[in-house]
Amino acid sequence: MEALLELEKVQRVLSLMGSRGLSDSDGSGGGDRFLAHFLLFLAQPFDSLAIEKKVVLISELLREVNSDTLKEVQRLASLEGTNNREDEPTKKFKTDGEKLTIQDAPMIGFDAMMRANSTLEDFCRSYFIFHGLDVNIPHSVFKFLPFLSFTESYIYQLDASNEDSLLLVPENNSSSTVLERKIQGSSQMSLSDMLDPLDNLLQCQGLMTDQLRNELKSGIQYWSLERKLCQALSRKDKISIEDVMEAIHLKSFDYRVLNLMMYRLTGQQVNDLHMEFLSVSEFLVEICDDLYDYEDDVVNNTFNILRMFAAIYGPLDAPKMLAKCIGEAEEKYESFSKKLDPSISRSYWRRCEEATKEGGKISGHAYGTWNIPPLIGDEESFRLDRLNRGDASAMAIR
Repeated sequence: MEALLELEKVQRVLSLMGSRGLSDSDGSGGGDRFLAHFLLFLAQPFDSLAIEKKVVLISELLREVNSDTLKEVQRLASLEGTNNREDEPTKKFKTDGEKLTIQDAPMIGFDAMMRANSTLEDFCRSYFIFHGLDVNIPHSVFKFLPFLSFTESYIYQLDASNEDSLLLVPENNSSSTVLERKIQGSSQMSLSDMLDPLDNLLQCQGLMTDQLRNELKSGIQYWSLERKLCQALSRKDKISIEDVMEAIHLKSFDYRVLNLMMYRLTGQQVNDLHMEFLSVSEFLVEICDDLYDYEDDVVNNTFNILRMFAAIYGPLDAPKMLAKCIGEAEEKYESFSKKLDPSISRSYWRRCEEATKEGGKISGHAYGTWNIPPLIGDEESFRLDRLNRGDASAMAIR
């Protein structure tokens, strides 16, 4: 509602500017919107200054101001935000807010919010360490939770849409399967188009950066690769190890999106060492999750690194090749750990141990014991058997 009221104010001022001949001379819509926001700012009360006094002050100031002055002010404002990040409220920039309508404003469903909840908890408990924040202090969480929760829920909603396109359903009067494409909403709308409202919202909140936008694009790349690889598996087509490794590295893009948002929200510069370390950690966590979810991913025909390795290397060599991949990643993890601040390294290691125990895996290693499940030789038969068992259970309950 607040955003709509703000939009209405801007539109009224734009109309006034048009009637008074105050529009941007080069016809740029962006110029008109900037001037409208500037006029609204001038009209706001400030101490005891009268409007006439404001006009005089601005007229005198603008004679002396040039682009270099504004760049210097921008630099100083950035430094101030960094030095006082704990005390200052989160900055919101609505330069393009008037472009958002009810139709293209980002919307999320309750199911997506529920699915995102565990990821958000894990992110706050694991990544706040790298931002000097204590997750046990409610203020540290709730100050940033609206931004993190909305973004992750929106990503989960798009992920669900992509997974719908991968569903394999039994064909009528046949035990074979066919690929059913079921993108939620308009079938004409690509996932990239569906991501635009979130991109616009983050831009309006002053959170968007080139690096963050690239990570969002990584999500589109991952979903595209997931479709390509899983559809190839359903057709028993050949897949490449290059596509598989790219996909598993892209899969944690949402954690990197949230992490980059935290740097903006706290006014800090992105720490490349932390990002590189967490990237290796994310890779290992994704493999761990894929091993745990292997059977479910077969049933749902979703991306799973063990499924892919089995298709490429065969049932005998796939576990060995995956173990080699894990070993190389663990060596990188140990190497990066030694470069971290010791207190951060210890805190993160404890967090990994907590997560491992909460997942029911108790071991000396932070990620638990690596346990590669038995490979499923005939995915189609396994999927059909699981489906029939599910139908039988449903009938029993009735």
